[in-house]
Amino acid sequence: MGVMDGKRGLVVGIANDHSYAYFIAQSLIAHGAECLYTHLPGDRMKRRCSKAITQLGIENPWLESMDCASDEELDRVFDKIKTDYGSIDFLVHSIAFAEREWLGFDMFQETPREAYKQAIDISAYTYLAMGRRAARIMNNGGSMIAMSYLGAVRAVPGYNVMGVAKAALESTTRYLAMDLGAKGIRVNSISGGPLRTMSALAVGGLSELLELVESRAPLKRSVTGDDVGKSAVYLLSDMASGVTGQILYVDCGYSAMGI
Repeated sequence: MGVMDGKRGLVVGIANDHSYAYFIAQSLIAHGAECLYTHLPGDRMKRRCSKAITQLGIENPWLESMDCASDEELDRVFDKIKTDYGSIDFLVHSIAFAEREWLGFDMFQETPREAYKQAIDISAYTYLAMGRRAARIMNNGGSMIAMSYLGAVRAVPGYNVMGVAKAALESTTRYLAMDLGAKGIRVNSISGGPLRTMSALAVGGLSELLELVESRAPLKRSVTGDDVGKSAVYLLSDMASGVTGQILYVDCGYSAMGI
């Protein structure tokens, strides 16, 4: 028996088989969960997401297009989940966005207003927006997680406005946990170490950062998708029944080091 047997939930953020969301879904499935999926609008993004889900061994998945910047789109997707399944037990929010041109070295000070607002909207507000809708169709409690990064609490060269957005995401985690706790719903985030994902490749100096982590982290390696996937199962399962409003660092110990 798996710790997620009988549980069903929505996974948002699979772009390909390198995505954190992919590894989270992989671990959830291995532990008995049923996953529903969304993809970014467009046939190209649908093909990418479908290919990754096929590699998970899933045929005929529940897969819907969703523009997370649209409240109407969010309503449509969560209403469809309710119609098709009645309820869910968990939500995985693994999306973020910032214009690439503002993620270079010494570019934070140049960030324009609209790019700043967009990064916070897509990377942080959407956790609140999805969480609110997910909570309405969660019965007997539930659990949700989002993906953060150390740049939320420390200045990481090149991470720039994304760090500001992740700080907002982590604060959103705490306030959402406070509001939803009375319903038995737990809200947490995972602060994963750097991984070569599509979004991470937009950040300047990624290769140098990975080398730094490998040399200074206590485990002397960078985090893997499997590391994060296993931790996600813990937070989404009943094993973490008393854990909410927390940011769990899964980064091979790098965040614990002073230098």
